[in-house]
Parts: sequence; structure tokens; C-alpha cells
Amino acid sequence: MKNLLKKRIIIPVIACVLFLTTTAFKNDFFEIAKQIEIFTTLFKELNMNYVDETNPGDLMDTAIKSMLADLDPYTNFMNEQDVEAARINNTGDYTGIGAKVKTLKDKLVIVEPYKNYPADKAGLKAGDEIIKVGNTLIETYKEDAGELLKGATDSSVEVTFKRQGKTQTATIKRAEVEIKAVPHFSMVNAKTGYIVLSRFNDKASAETNYALRDLKAQGAERIILDVRGNPGGLLNEAINIVNLFVPKGQLVVTTKSKVKKYNKTYYTQNEPIDTEIPLVILIDEGSASASEIVSGALQDLDRAVIVGSRSFGKGLVQRPKELVYGTQVKITISRYYTPSGRCIQALDYWHRNEKGEAVRVKQENYNEFKTKNGRKVFDGGGVFPDVSITATKNSTIINAIVDNDLIFNYATNYYYNHNVKEVNNLKLTDADFSNFKDYLKTNNFSFVTETEKALNKVLEAAKNDDLDDNIKTDYNALISNLNKSKLSVIDENKAYLLQLITEEIVKRYVYREGLYEYYKIHDAEIKKATEVLASPTTYNGYLK
Repeated sequence: MKNLLKKRIIIPVIACVLFLTTTAFKNDFFEIAKQIEIFTTLFKELNMNYVDETNPGDLMDTAIKSMLADLDPYTNFMNEQDVEAARINNTGDYTGIGAKVKTLKDKLVIVEPYKNYPADKAGLKAGDEIIKVGNTLIETYKEDAGELLKGATDSSVEVTFKRQGKTQTATIKRAEVEIKAVPHFSMVNAKTGYIVLSRFNDKASAETNYALRDLKAQGAERIILDVRGNPGGLLNEAINIVNLFVPKGQLVVTTKSKVKKYNKTYYTQNEPIDTEIPLVILIDEGSASASEIVSGALQDLDRAVIVGSRSFGKGLVQRPKELVYGTQVKITISRYYTPSGRCIQALDYWHRNEKGEAVRVKQENYNEFKTKNGRKVFDGGGVFPDVSITATKNSTIINAIVDNDLIFNYATNYYYNHNVKEVNNLKLTDADFSNFKDYLKTNNFSFVTETEKALNKVLEAAKNDDLDDNIKTDYNALISNLNKSKLSVIDENKAYLLQLITEEIVKRYVYREGLYEYYKIHDAEIKKATEVLASPTTYNGYLK
């Protein structure tokens, strides 16, 4: 009788749940269909009746991007070119000239030629400005001019470029280009190995595995893994890299989503390389996503000491979904959680401020978690290092100097006007810094701060109210003080600016590979990591 009663109760409950679920699905489907119909009608009427000619492709592109921008920066529409760029990022393979290139309105700038690849073999250098590819002028080319440099393996392309004001030509024979996930590994000293992991493409764990084995064969008894500036990539590669240092069957990361099939727990699947070798991981504010999974998981498991500055704080997972005509949409599908249970997402895109900007999770709202050994760790703001080396807080003025390529261009001029014989001994002086500031003036560097914009609005309002004569003196005094403050910001960031300039100059002489050798001698984080690893008491003290 009891069983019969249970069945009678359960059946209506199940029926009710199914009804509610089906009804909710129908409501969602109806709302989506309704909004699509409204938009389709509007789009048709707009293109048919607007007073001027419209470009349907551009309008749609703007509409899609504006819609997605309201969600988060990682949910993106990808056209065919974007899909190809994502493939290259994930595989590291493409056919082209073998150089990092920046596309500007009227030229393509060689940012970094890769050593022994076609552009390098053809004699192109960082700072060269390509103005013509074949017979195509860049300034009149309407599509993505960077695509002109790609082509079939062994095909040739002639480029016309400017170097220090002089026009030259070069013929480049295209080739298969492999962008390594591990661009460098070597011994720092007789017992310490150093591995640079710059991206998480589909070769990342294999290349890290090879580097680790090679360094151990060279006598490495401790390892520094450098993921500074690594923006992340493939989740599975991050798990496999953690697996190199922890046993099979260890929980590494958990993902949680509103879609049940995306709720997953990821465990290590393979036998490790070495679960005992002392390990330091270097992170900074540019270490994001998969970099934070590796550093956060190994920190939670007390398997590595983290050195550097707080990481970026990206605790979100994206998945590409194929659309029509070769396009895709990359959608944020879940949040991820490290073994201790923390999500290190720093920005809240779903509760924005009055300006519509995502806000950083406040420190008082961080939640405490415990590592395997019971150490305190926190969520909400990236991975916090065990050994903190204060990062330079970039002001808007310093960012503007970098974004306007002034450091890059100054380094180009320096390279052609100096002869540096021992690059590893390069140390810029006060005179060099003074010269750089003169360079900023010569190149009319001006940056309008938000404060200046606000003051200009006040002055305009005062003019409308016929009050500008009364405040003109005060306004000029404030602007004068602001200009002095901008100069002082540059002086306050002298060490950081000289560091950026030095790194750019070093690459001109010895490529990126040589820059890592320079780091091993001069880099503060590598020095600190080496020091921590050299003392077992210090190393174990951080973990316990």
C-alpha cells in the first residue's frame, strides 16, 4: 500500500516538473523567435528605406559585437579570419613570413622577426615598415593587409619597405611557421632549470614535458616555470602540465555552468614526470586563464612556490560554437574552480557600475580557502603569489607611451645609432632616459588625462554662462600643474620605462631567445626564484 502511495505521489510530481520544464523551454523559444522576428523586420526596413546607402555587413557586424560586448570581453563573434587566427593560436602552425606584424592604416610594421624564419632570412628587422606587398599598396588596400603576407609554402612575395626613412625591397620565400609554446629552456645554474611557457596551444604540455626531461638530464634538481605574460589557452593542456608534477588521479580543476553538461571535474590522467622536484612558478598581472589554473592548482596542492605579482584574474571558460559561412561564436560557458574550491575571477561583468564598467571584486569580499597543507588562499582577485614582488602599477600616461609605440620606435632608433657589443651587459643610463624624454617631446607626445577633459568641460560650461573670464586664471594654473604632474609620472616610472626600452633593444640584437638569456642574468623574479630554490628550508617554509 505504501509503495502504491509513493508511486501515486511521484508520478504527479514528475509530470509537474516535466510540464514546468517544457513550458519554460517553450517560453524561452517563443521569446527568442519573437526577438529575431522583430530584429529581422527592423534590419530589412532600415536597409530598404534609410536616406543614404547602408552596408548590411557592417551594420550586422556592429549589432552583433555591441550585443556581445554587454556580456563580457571573452564572448566574441569570429568571422572567417578570426577563426583562422584562433586555429593558429591553438596549434601554433601557419604558413607565412615568420614575423609578428602590426597592421596600421598605411603600412605593416614588423614588430618581431622570428629567428631563422623567412622574414629574418630575407633581412627584415623590427621597425621595418612594409608599404607595398607585390603590386598592392597597403594604404589603398581595404581588407586585412596582413593576409597579403600569407600564402602557400615555398611561394615568394616581394615587399617594399621603409627603414629609417629609406625605401628598400626584399623577396621573402614563405614557409611553415611553428610558434612554440615553450620558446626557451635552459639551466640558470648547475642545479636549476628554467622553462618559459608562453602559451597554452595543443603542443604546450608536450613541449613542457620535453623541456623538463631535458633539463633533468642536464642535472637540474629544481625547476623555475615562467608563465609571466602568458594569456592562457587550452584547458586540457593546463591540466596535462599540472600532471607533470602531481600524481595520476589528482583533481586539478572543476567547471560550473548553468548548462549541466558543462559541469565537469578534471583529474590528472597520466603518470607524472617528477612529484618531488622543487618547483617555483613565476606569475604576473599578464598571467591569465590556463596560466592561473596551473599556478593556482599547484599552489593549492602545495606543490610549488608562486613568485611574482598577482595574476590577471580570469576564472571563466569559453567554448567555440560553429555558425554558418565559416564563422563561430566563442561563448563563456562556465566558471572554473581550483582544487581548494576557489574561483579567481577578478572582474564582475554582471553587476557593473553606473558607467557600465565591470568592477573588481573588493578585497573585503574575498573568501578564504585552504591548501592541501592548510595554508590560507583567497578567491576573487587572481592568484596571489607566496613571494610577492611588487609589480609596477601602470598609469594611463605610461600605457599611452607604450600604446603609441614610442618605446618600440625609440628602441629602433637606438639600434641603428648604437653598437652594443655585449648585449647581456647592456644597462641604460640617466643620459639615455633624458634622451628618451627628449624623444617624447620631439614626437609631440601629448596625453589628455580624464582630469583635463573634465576641466575643459567646466571651461566650456563657464563660457556658456559668461563666467570664463572669472575662472581663466585658475584654469590655466590647474592645467600647468597637470602638465608638471604628467612629467613627474614619467620620472617616477623611470626604472620601468628603462626596463621596457632595454628589453626591446636586446631583442633587436639577439631575438627573443637572447632576451631570455638576458633575463637569467638581470631579472629580479628569476633571481628571487633561484634564491628560494637554493634553500630547502626557505622553500619548504613557504609550503608549510
